Formats: sequence, structure tokens, C-alpha cells
Amino acid sequence: MKKILLIEALANSGPYVLDSAHRLGAHVFVATHEDVYDSYPATLREQIHGTVFTDLTDPDRALADMAAFAETTGIDAVAGCWEFFTPLVAHLARRLDLPGNDPQRAQACRNKAEMAKALSAGAVPAPRTVAVHGPGEAARALDRAGIGFPVVVKPAEQGGSWGVSVVANPADLDTAVRHAQSWPFAAPHGLRMDPRVVIQEYVPGPEFSLDTVVWRGDCFHLPVVEKHTTQGTHRAETGHTCPAALPPADLHDLRAATELALAALGIRNGVAHTELKVSPEAGPVVIEVGARLPGDHLVDVVRRASGIDEARAYLQAVLDEKPDVPTPRDGACAIRFLTPPRAGTFQGVTVRGRHAGLVERHITTAPGDFVGSARDNSARVGHLLLTAPTPVQVNADAAHVLAHTRIEVS
Repeated sequence: MKKILLIEALANSGPYVLDSAHRLGAHVFVATHEDVYDSYPATLREQIHGTVFTDLTDPDRALADMAAFAETTGIDAVAGCWEFFTPLVAHLARRLDLPGNDPQRAQACRNKAEMAKALSAGAVPAPRTVAVHGPGEAARALDRAGIGFPVVVKPAEQGGSWGVSVVANPADLDTAVRHAQSWPFAAPHGLRMDPRVVIQEYVPGPEFSLDTVVWRGDCFHLPVVEKHTTQGTHRAETGHTCPAALPPADLHDLRAATELALAALGIRNGVAHTELKVSPEAGPVVIEVGARLPGDHLVDVVRRASGIDEARAYLQAVLDEKPDVPTPRDGACAIRFLTPPRAGTFQGVTVRGRHAGLVERHITTAPGDFVGSARDNSARVGHLLLTAPTPVQVNADAAHVLAHTRIEVS
């Protein structure tokens, strides 16, 4: 019986990891904070075979606690779900002499300022980037780098599109930098974030993501996913479609750019979630990479569309087994997030009529709760999941059901 130590399970991808481990016949032990574990739902706890409580915000203490637990328990692999703990995953795997990523470059998989340096050094097609400590530095840093407007301003460390702005002119730059510094800690662990702000040249073009399982340096790519976002100053993600309807040449170029990025970041045993845009002039451009499974229920979306279990393949890679990533079957799946039309008190969601292909309607917000506007991903009140034979059809079906969906806010 294989034993896997998962550094934090309370994440969007946590249940998928635990389900896949069960199907592999492996036992999963979890490293977390004791108070965070108290908030785990019962369905999550039922699949966990043991815990090691430590302070994940203190890397030295956490590594010592987890290494002692792993050696006593006989752990065969180390895995993670949270982007902010991917350096811990890499360092613990190295300490235990287990498959993992390069710990010397692991911080660049968490921190966008360090990631920009690594991508530049690896000649990866990526946006020109500067990092600043506050609004007073922003304009001068852009001028020195020769980066013109529009630009994208984002926290060096955060997720969920929090603090991200597209800035069209110098007058709005300082406000955007202050906005990006509004989240100094990551809940629920109280992990301190790098206070720096990353400013990148804006890359026009459609957005995609590509998940890749890496084993002994070999890349096993999953289908490319089309990303849907809001427009304007804030770019919250509104949905995903798998697979993206792209010609073979574009798919090849996206994979090639991704492989350059993974090599530059030292991702050699595990999984990576790469976000890219296809510029009309420059072709594929790597926006950022996470050395983790994707959020937004993309593990489920990809599995429904292609038949590939990404969480299973990830666990196989860190167990030093060849990942099971078969040729994708024909099919498509789309997820669309339900976001309120404005901030206010949530009343409910009404989907009028019957809709072919609608396989799941999941509401995550209770009536009476306050909801914000769609400035970032935290405004979501639920999602719809659809399947169809082709991506063109599933996109059309998604547009149709959204046109018949009313999100009530008072």
C-alpha cells in the first residue's frame, strides 16, 4: 500500500486528489494547521488516513515536522494542492529523496516576480515585467524598462484574480498598485504574501490554459482549455471550455512554449498549470505557471471532456510511476461561473426551461449573504457544468443556458 503525504487538502483540487488516491489504492496523509483541519468537511476527513499538524507558514519548522512524520510513517510520495506551498513540496521531496521539482527554483513557481526572472533567463516567450514595492516606484520602473500602456498590474503573490487590474493610462497606475497590495495575507493559514507588485506589458489575444503532468522530465500534456474572462479593468474568470477549438499548429506552439517554461522553472516530477495568451503578432506567450493541479474544477472539466484523470496522473508521477495520460476521447465540457450583476444581498438563481447538456447546477452561496461585484473570482455564487460532442456545441449551449439564467440580488 503506497502512502502519500499531501501538503494541505483544503483546496479546490483536494477532493480530486483524495478520490484518485483511493482509486490507486493509496493512503493519503495530510499536513495542515490544526485549526484549518477543524474546518474540513466530513467528506474530506473520511478519505484521510492520518494528519501531521504543523505551522505551514514557518518553512523550517514545517519541513522538520513533516520529515519526521514521513520517515516514521513510511511516506512514498509528497504532493500538494496549494500554489503557495509548492516550494514546501519540492523541499520536502528533496529531503526525503523522493520525486519532485527543483527546490532551488520552486519559489519562482509561487512568486510572480521571481517567475518573471526565471522565464526571462530561460528565453521563454513571456510579457516584459517589472516588480515594485509601492506606487511611487511604478511609473519610473515602467519608463526604465521601456514598457508602455496598457499594462497588467497584479500582486507578486496571490490567486483568484485578486488585485489584478488592466491599466490603460498613467493616471490610474498608482491606484492599481495600491489595489494589488490589498491582500497581504492568504487565508486560511495566515500566510504572509510578498508585498511587491508585478507590472507586465499587456498581451492582446485569446486566453488558454494547458495542464501538463511531468515525469522524470518528460511532459504529458492534457488538452488545451479555452479561458473566458470579463473585460475592462478587472478580468475575473467567467468560465472554461475543454478542449479549445484550435488548429494543430497552434496546439503545437502552445505546448512548445509551455515546455520551455516548465524547464525554466525546474518542474520535472509533478504537474503544472500554465496560462497563456496567443498574441496576433508574437504567437503563444506564457503569462504564468503554477506547479499544482488547476482550480476552478478543471480536473473534473478535463476528465468529463477527455476521459483523462489528471489528479491520478499527478499522483503516479510523484510515486515515480509512468503517468496514465491516454489519447483524449472525443467530447467537450464547459464550466460557467455564476456571478452577480452587482454587489448586494443574494436572493437566488433561476434557470428557466430545460437545457440539453446541462449536467450540473451548483450554488455555493446562501440566500441572504452579501455578494460583491465581479472584480475577481471571489464574487462567484456557483457554477453550471455542460457537456456536448464538440467545443463549438458546448460553447453555444453554455451561452444559451446563461441567457436563460437569472441571478437575483437585492
